[in-house]
Amino acid sequence: MTSFEKPADDPAGGTGTTGGPSGTAPVPGDDAGRPGSDVPQGDSHAVTQAAMAEAFGGIRGMVETTVPGLVFVLVYTIGSDIKPSAIAALGVSLLLGLTRLVTGGTYKHAFSGVFGVAIGVAFASMTGNAKDFYLPGLLYGLGLALAYILTTLAGVPLIGLILGPLFRENLSWRTRNPGRKKAYSKASWAWGLIFLAKSAILFPLYFWADPKEFGWVIVALKIPPLLLAVTLTYIFLKQAPPPIDVIAEMEAEEKAEEEREKARKATAERD
Repeated sequence: MTSFEKPADDPAGGTGTTGGPSGTAPVPGDDAGRPGSDVPQGDSHAVTQAAMAEAFGGIRGMVETTVPGLVFVLVYTIGSDIKPSAIAALGVSLLLGLTRLVTGGTYKHAFSGVFGVAIGVAFASMTGNAKDFYLPGLLYGLGLALAYILTTLAGVPLIGLILGPLFRENLSWRTRNPGRKKAYSKASWAWGLIFLAKSAILFPLYFWADPKEFGWVIVALKIPPLLLAVTLTYIFLKQAPPPIDVIAEMEAEEKAEEEREKARKATAERD
């Protein structure tokens, strides 16, 4: 298993190109994972792997974000016609989404990719420019790069906001776990700079390159930057202190309060 794939017995996973939070994860050694979480219990490395697979989609998610664009440029290269290319890309995206649902994925994971492809199809159909199929993704990638960088400069790195709920630590890393905040900052810098470099390559090509050549460059640069960013994030978190399970703390406090209330009632009855 790679450092960001889910375990084989967990079919669900994200499909987004950059990831979004979903579910929760126990901290290492915690025996009470939140119900419904896609992140298994276990040692710190396994928990980190599962949380990142849930957030970023793993290998399967990366492939699912690449295939529709590959189909679009392949059909367009053969026929130089936007309409069949768009139909083919959207059809493949729908098929991938339905396959994920059948194999146990969530609606969010299944159709987030379909939504992105549909927007690209709409752009290309309205303008008649095949390169506009990729324009929404280009703008999203640039916006995301800026978000990673600006949130890190503001002291709330975006990776921490994404992964905090999955590790059941929420925002505790900001004030109670400086080593973990540092890891999230480093990871967010990595994502921001990698996506910024990708934008610096693709935007000039959007204006100057042939639509077919541009499409193949887009496909070629789809997985490697994501793979690099996810791998660096895993390395940084692997070296960081374990998360503080604030959910478990709140549950323990609630249980303790219930016990104190029972003791007060018992004392009152005896008196």
